[in-house]
Amino acid sequence: MDKILEAIVNSSYPDHVKQGLVRRVLKASKQSMDSEQCWSMLELSTKLFLVGDTMFKRSVGKEVLEAYGLYHREVFEEFFNARFLLSLLQEGYGPLGKRSIYVLDYIHLGLSFVSDGTSSDDIFSLLRTEVLRKVCERPGLKQCVKICKLLTQYPQCIPMGKRQALFCQQLIRCIGQFCTTSGREEAVADFLDHVIKVSLLLQKIWKAQMSSILPSLKELFTIISSTDEQDPPSIALASVVQYVPLELMDGILRNLTNDDSITDVQMMMAIGRMIEWVSWPLGKNIDKWIIALLKGLAAVKKFSILIEVTLSKIERLLPHIPRVVTALNKENSNSATSCLEQLAELIHCMFFRFSGFPDLYEPVVEAIKALPIPNEDRIKHLLGQNAWTSQKNELASFYPRLASKSETGKIGLINLGNTCYMNSIIQALFMASDFRRSVLNLAENNSQPLMTKLQWLFAFLEHSQRPAISPESFLSASWPPWFTRGAQQDCSEYLKYLLDRLHEEERTGRRIYQKLKGSTVMSQADQERSTNKTLVEKMFGGKIKTRIRCLKCLKVSSREEAFTDLSLAFPPADKHVPVPASRTSVLPVEEMGPQTFQPSIEVQSSVCDSPRRLAEPTAPGEDPSKVLPVETLGPDMPFPVRSRQDGTGVKPAEDSMLALRGQVHGPKASRSVPDLINYFLSPEMLTAENRYHCENCASLQDAEKVAELTEGPHYLILTLLRFSFDLRAMRRKKILDNISVPLMLKLPVLMSSEDLSGTNPPKSAGRASACQAFASVVYDLCSVVVHSGVSSESGHYYCYARDCEDVTAESDPKNASWGIASEKPPDVAIQWYLFNDTRVSFSSFESVSNVTSFLPKDTAYLLFYRQRRSRSKDVGRGATAESGWVNGDLHSPDKSLMEAIAKDNILYLQEQEKEARSRSAYISALPKSPLWWKDFDGGDDDGSSGGCGHDPGGGGSSSFHGLVF
Repeated sequence: MDKILEAIVNSSYPDHVKQGLVRRVLKASKQSMDSEQCWSMLELSTKLFLVGDTMFKRSVGKEVLEAYGLYHREVFEEFFNARFLLSLLQEGYGPLGKRSIYVLDYIHLGLSFVSDGTSSDDIFSLLRTEVLRKVCERPGLKQCVKICKLLTQYPQCIPMGKRQALFCQQLIRCIGQFCTTSGREEAVADFLDHVIKVSLLLQKIWKAQMSSILPSLKELFTIISSTDEQDPPSIALASVVQYVPLELMDGILRNLTNDDSITDVQMMMAIGRMIEWVSWPLGKNIDKWIIALLKGLAAVKKFSILIEVTLSKIERLLPHIPRVVTALNKENSNSATSCLEQLAELIHCMFFRFSGFPDLYEPVVEAIKALPIPNEDRIKHLLGQNAWTSQKNELASFYPRLASKSETGKIGLINLGNTCYMNSIIQALFMASDFRRSVLNLAENNSQPLMTKLQWLFAFLEHSQRPAISPESFLSASWPPWFTRGAQQDCSEYLKYLLDRLHEEERTGRRIYQKLKGSTVMSQADQERSTNKTLVEKMFGGKIKTRIRCLKCLKVSSREEAFTDLSLAFPPADKHVPVPASRTSVLPVEEMGPQTFQPSIEVQSSVCDSPRRLAEPTAPGEDPSKVLPVETLGPDMPFPVRSRQDGTGVKPAEDSMLALRGQVHGPKASRSVPDLINYFLSPEMLTAENRYHCENCASLQDAEKVAELTEGPHYLILTLLRFSFDLRAMRRKKILDNISVPLMLKLPVLMSSEDLSGTNPPKSAGRASACQAFASVVYDLCSVVVHSGVSSESGHYYCYARDCEDVTAESDPKNASWGIASEKPPDVAIQWYLFNDTRVSFSSFESVSNVTSFLPKDTAYLLFYRQRRSRSKDVGRGATAESGWVNGDLHSPDKSLMEAIAKDNILYLQEQEKEARSRSAYISALPKSPLWWKDFDGGDDDGSSGGCGHDPGGGGSSSFHGLVF
């Protein structure tokens, strides 16, 4: 009979014909048959079922097995024996390398015919051992489903006693490795269905034997608290938690949070992964476990964990807040209103406590703009309630080693305790590309220790593989002696001190060099070197001339001073900064066609610096100074030429100006940077108690004071004087006005005809060397340091910056144009970065422009502008030729410095590898029974795996306050 059946299934007849013939064979199985014939048929059907190469063969094998199991029970029991099953489970069936994947299905099918037979006990005993062995081998999802289906129908096969707890632990290990290989809806649905079937077996075991729950949870915690850098455990583990009885929660979590053998790093890992489980579509009670665990940690004051969990997850939570607000608004109930108010308070507390994330906060601010804003006292009260203060934080030293380098390719700076003011300044200086290149290429000089430390810091920011580096050495060297360590400081004050130190160091070094060379004849190169400007002067130095004219005798006295930054005061609210009616405007950005490169300096008007001109009286109502106003520009806009005497040009339409402001200045603001500069340069009347002592009149007289820029720096630093002392409140306050920051501006610089020899000066300027002309020097915005807070003694600094380079005048006009093939002009399209201590992210000029609109306490404080110039030629005293930066001081990067960076990069990689190996070895050597199960375990699971212990990655300490959102 077996030969006939084999011939039928292997024949070339159609399946429906073969199926008819198979029915006749099955019908014949009902008749009496000798055991040898039955045995042959069972062997053939087993072969067809396990290794049949078509669905038809497998179905035939199944039908034959069922028929002979039903009509020839005794022979079937003899055939389906424990020894045969052991061979199937341990050795498999079929040729080597092509073992059948249907062994469990085969056993499941056969058990239905022997479960009440005489050999059933031996078979069930065998299966209790073998299913445990199988799950220890970490089978895939489908094999686990088959095991669970088998054990669910035949609970006699479930391991007993200590082995039952071990089986549950190993099954949880298997669940932790489940994953779906496809994102298709059908595949995801199948995955969920399979996971549910596996987890339901755990529920069944736990209901029958409560003592197996706690060892299972122990293994679950071991998995999710692992710090191994391999693939994270599957989110499918969420299906396990939903079946844990809630009445056990308090006892489990109480022992868990009080167990000192569990490190902060392990606990944070576990909580972080549990939070990921919230997205599991069919999970229940997961939120209850997470909230209870967080409360338990707060109760025992393990705030370090709560702080780190909050900071690590809040960024992923923020994008969901607008949807939550929308849903609560739609609900329109009392509870929803109360929830919205509490949510708004928490969000504003977050803004107050964690400033420096405008790109993340912008959509949140937009979502809650209609909700009440708590005042500062309320925010401080909320932050003061149950404040999380960490005295011992293992995570501080652990996680910087695990962090990855920013996708921007830029490197952050570690905050050493309220040192954000220094970090922001360093990043702004580093992003000043000309200054960075000059510092990196300076020859090593023992007489300039601070410059050497800055060079090393810049080199590490340029070449290090670490995500963030510590500026501790540079902080110690550049620390102003009057600063208080650990306290917030003024970044503008620090910048002034730093530049002054660098300048004085270089000057001192030159004097020492000259003294050492004094006994010998100095070479021409040495003489030139001794008279050169310092690097600070070349990069940040400008000159300003102050003229004071006595209104009685009309005598003018003047004094020229050097500066490295301009401190811009805010005009009184009722004071209008006048702009001459002749001011020429430009077209809005979106209406611009392709523009070729424009000169960086353009002559505006000429005036002769003669006593007669300076003493010339002014007509009534005429601006006596007639200083050119500061203008803002759209990217690569044409520079209009104006006469100082009269105005020519077309007055723009109202909508054109609004469009321009929207593209180049950002949102509408009460004042702009050009307004502040014009106010700085506007005439000041010295009257009453502020009268001027005129030497010519030998008495106090009313006078007019005018400031004129006579040399524009290569990098123009503008400090917005936002901090003042309120005499009424008797405290320092901050001016929170939103100042519009232009991407480009034109600065009026008074130059002599000699300085303008490279330009095309007007004819009126060529008759005498004493003639001067105002030239509009173009500056491009490259960095903005933002202060977040309400006073100079508190708050936080962060920095926006971008790389600014010169436009090549000789390049193809197509390459210097925009507006046709590009959505954004070149200067707008240049990538901006946001530097916030260790965090570096991509940003945009739109974010720079809108930050104060969304976050009123985040205001621009320091601005870095770079003078635009053509590479083809350098013009005027304010333009510094690249060749002038060398003079023998610049060379290739120092070899010892580059070697130090290379060694540090190797060390960093070794640290990463060592940390990974240490964690792997540590996890494998964990104790088998952690202390937090001491009230539950008893002595039943001594041989089970799992547990927790100290992690070698701990250590360090810090102080932090936080709030959970």
